[in-house]
Amino acid sequence: MTKTKKGGLPLHWLMLIGFVVGLAGGLAVNMLVGPETPWVVWVTSNITGPAGQIFLRLLFMLVIPLLFSALVVGVAEMGDLKSLGRAGIKTLLLTIVVSSIAVVIGLVMVNLFRPGDGVDPALAQQLLAQGAEGAGNIVENAPESVQLGQFFLDLIPSNVFTAAADNQILPVMVFALMFGIGLVMAKSPNTDKLQTVIEGILEVTMTLINLVIKLAPYAIACLMFNLAALFGWDLLVRLAAYVGVAVGAMAIHMFIVYPAVVWFGAGMSPVKFFRGIREPMVVAFSTASSNATLPVALRAADEQLGLPRKIARFVLTVGATANQNGTALFEGVTVLFLAQFFGIDLTITQQLVVMLVCILGGIGTAGVPAGSLPVVAMILVMVGVPAEGIGLILGVDRFLDMCRTTLNVTGDLVLATVVSRGEVEDPVVEDDPRPTVAAVA
Repeated sequence: MTKTKKGGLPLHWLMLIGFVVGLAGGLAVNMLVGPETPWVVWVTSNITGPAGQIFLRLLFMLVIPLLFSALVVGVAEMGDLKSLGRAGIKTLLLTIVVSSIAVVIGLVMVNLFRPGDGVDPALAQQLLAQGAEGAGNIVENAPESVQLGQFFLDLIPSNVFTAAADNQILPVMVFALMFGIGLVMAKSPNTDKLQTVIEGILEVTMTLINLVIKLAPYAIACLMFNLAALFGWDLLVRLAAYVGVAVGAMAIHMFIVYPAVVWFGAGMSPVKFFRGIREPMVVAFSTASSNATLPVALRAADEQLGLPRKIARFVLTVGATANQNGTALFEGVTVLFLAQFFGIDLTITQQLVVMLVCILGGIGTAGVPAGSLPVVAMILVMVGVPAEGIGLILGVDRFLDMCRTTLNVTGDLVLATVVSRGEVEDPVVEDDPRPTVAAVA
């Protein structure tokens, strides 16, 4: 469990404390003195506002190197595609299909129940105007109708560095995917060294993100103070509706989509499947980390589900980074909820862009607690939503993180079960190092 220091409280408890403190202070200001009081305006403009913005800018600073390195490494780890043949292709296709279904479920739920509606439009526009400066919006001028030709043309950057500088995250992701594919195709000692360098960039970026996340309790307190002072009790009502919609969408994917995929795709009884993966589901929910759950998932795939070791190890190891259905669903729900909260009506084109970024973002999201926050922050900027809005969901993110991690890990095991259908188990060698499970831990 992540702690800020030896003997200290876990980080998610500190984040919850920061959420409560900021919310209580903001609600008190809203009810007792009002957000327009001069000293309140001074505090929000000179103390809490800049403090929250520093946290958000640190996240933005690390998004591009994180997504690029994670996507490249995720694709490069599929270097076994040549040896695994159809198993590798099935893994890639199923990852895209099931992640797409997850995002569509989330977007439909948010559009159907609209948990972000009901906030005073004047207040929403006030904060929207404050957060609009400096936002690199790649889709704010998107047309009302979908122009597929131009849309797909815009996916290919003429200059990837210009695209990165302009916060055009989707073209950067496409370049990263192509770079990863090229890294696999041009397999040589030199490309192995290059892959090691990119893996090093990913490790450095993740280390820096972990440092930034430690500032989250203070940033949450500042962001929530500003939001609660402005919106008052409407904030809590909308937040409860958001959690309900997010959990509901995850439940639909978990208990309807996954059983259907297991039943039709793998020919296995969903009851048998879920009975066999109880342990990794519990570990995923308690740790909120796909990476930490990987050893337990590998053991369940081997001992409980009886999947071929070679297939299970490949699919589950790659899936811990690349197949994150719950994260993709969460990101889509969160972006659309905050857009509704701030009165931003996203067009079909914009929602399509959000969906694609969420699918690719699921591949480029770190399998650690709060690993999706940088991606969410970047997507918010892309669609013109004030970055401060992320403070709304940070206080409840730990619970949602536990839920979506359980969905991620279950999705990896679903994928491994389907891909293993028709595959033959490798012959067991006497000294076969079962410690592979421990080594991944």
